[in-house]
This record gives sequence, C-alpha cells and structure tokens, in this order.
Amino acid sequence: MAVLKTILTVVFIILSIVITVTILMQEGKSAGLGAIAGAADTYWGKNKGRSMEGMLVKLTRIGVILFLIIGMVLNMGIW
Repeated sequence: MAVLKTILTVVFIILSIVITVTILMQEGKSAGLGAIAGAADTYWGKNKGRSMEGMLVKLTRIGVILFLIIGMVLNMGIW
C-alpha cells in the first residue's frame, strides 16, 4: 500500500504542475471584447472547441477532475 500511495502522490504533483501550465497557456476571457460589436461570428468563434484554446480548456477540465479524485483518495486515510 505504501508503494501505491507514493505513486499516487507523484502523479498528484505532476498533475498539479500540468494544470498550472495549461491554465497559464490559456487566453484571458477579456480578450474577446470584439464580441460587443458582433465580431464573434468569425471562423474561430464558431470552431473554438476544435482550436488550441478549446483543447486547453478540455485538458484543464480533465486534469482538475483527476486532481480532485486523486486528492480525495489520498485524503481517505486508509494508508
């Protein structure tokens, strides 16, 4: 069991670094001020889920879910 806890702790630390990097790579939400004037109907506005920004958002969501699950498992105290 100690080996499993060590592995989960290492994965937890690596995952926290990955989440930090992906959040820092994302653009700020205030960058889309052109939407006020109707400029949101561009190609990138319609296909944002397929772009690099969309991939970073999905990666962040998956990483945070895994982070929370591993954090809860490590905090159970059954080790």
